[in-house]
Amino acid sequence: MSDTGYSPSRREARSRALRRRKLTIGIAAGAVALLLVGGGTAWAISAAQPQAAPPKVAPAVNPKPTPSPTLTPEPTPEPAPAPVYDLDSPSSITVVVNKQRPMNPIDWAPDDLVMPEGIPNVWGHPIRAEAAAALQQMYAAASDAGVPFTITSGYREYWLQKEIYDGLVAQGGVEFADRDTARPGYSEHQTGLTVDLYGNEGCQLAACFGETATGTWLRDNAYRFGYILRYHDGQQATVGYTYEPWHFRYVGVDVATAMHDQGVLNLEDFFGLPPAPTN
Repeated sequence: MSDTGYSPSRREARSRALRRRKLTIGIAAGAVALLLVGGGTAWAISAAQPQAAPPKVAPAVNPKPTPSPTLTPEPTPEPAPAPVYDLDSPSSITVVVNKQRPMNPIDWAPDDLVMPEGIPNVWGHPIRAEAAAALQQMYAAASDAGVPFTITSGYREYWLQKEIYDGLVAQGGVEFADRDTARPGYSEHQTGLTVDLYGNEGCQLAACFGETATGTWLRDNAYRFGYILRYHDGQQATVGYTYEPWHFRYVGVDVATAMHDQGVLNLEDFFGLPPAPTN
């Protein structure tokens, strides 16, 4: 059948459908174009915008190390100088008198003799002032401990010592006299720093005094007051005399305490002197 056979109404409908298709295609093409154009425009706008500069980062700076303070080394303390003792001057409280070391001059006498106050004193012998003051303190302490003592002998001058020694020589000979008594000029009693003591228990000038309460207290405590027991048991080969637990010598608190703390029994060993067993 030819187109000439279409009715006008069918041709009109077909024409309208064709126009609608073209319009739809045109609209779709326009939308695509708009998307393309819009995307390009957006890209162009984005590209045209100035890019923000990246934040400036300050260059890393290595801080200068803080110098450590210079420490000044502590100075090494100088050792304390060794004490110097006068062992020779007759007026020195550390003078050493024994069978090898006489007084010099041989008949020297102290000029500061006093009577110890408040202490029983058989013969009324004085001693030097410093030794007397210390002896009074020791007597007070001993009395508080229930062991007061009495002075048998203190300072003996050269001539008195000569009289005693000569009497012993006449009694038993030189060897007998030298065993227990000093020759004149060689006696510690002549220094004015020595006392012979005894207590209420008896044993005056006897070895048994060392076993009494008084003798024991004096041996253990005399150093606190500057006194030492001069002739210990078993020390005869060094000091030259037999055991005399009653014979106390003042040497000052420093020396007496040092000897006590070090366990040194006699002045010869403490001062590094040779033994003095014989004259």
